[in-house]
Amino acid sequence: MDFRGGGIGGRNRRSIGFITVIILLGAVTGSLLGQLVGMILPEGVVKEFFTKTGEIKFFEDNQLDIGVIYLKLSFTLRVNVIGLIGIIVAIYLLRWY
Repeated sequence: MDFRGGGIGGRNRRSIGFITVIILLGAVTGSLLGQLVGMILPEGVVKEFFTKTGEIKFFEDNQLDIGVIYLKLSFTLRVNVIGLIGIIVAIYLLRWY
């Protein structure tokens, strides 16, 4: 997979961390827009479609108890339809800019 930027001959290679951050920013921006659209739209099928959220749980209730400190870690990714559109737009922008 080639991660070069657009343009003639491509620009500098982008790090996987940079790509991940841009895609996550697209997901967050899209999800926030989805929440806003959900507040604006009247009740119905369209609102339900755009505000329905899917969850992916990566770490669920990992615990660390060392006596004085008790840590509980879980990581959940929630994305709605407009969040997916945000991810696609972020990938498109990465490809061309």
